Amino acid sequence: PREYSILEYLMRNKGVVVSKSNILQSIWDENYDGDENIVEVYVRYLRKRIDSPFGVSSIETIRGAGYRLSEV
Repeated sequence: PREYSILEYLMRNKGVVVSKSNILQSIWDENYDGDENIVEVYVRYLRKRIDSPFGVSSIETIRGAGYRLSEV
């Protein structure tokens, strides 16, 4: 469910760079007090599911800014 929620959030913001903190605020519980790197873990899971099998790179990492779903 968490992966799906992140994918849906990225799709709603297609082409826009979203930060890890934006993803956390939108997807995780407001009381979440853990490390922001959990977003990286779930993005990696998503890439394994939606990119690797098809040889594409639809989720871009924008260094220092966040993630963007490409216009593939």
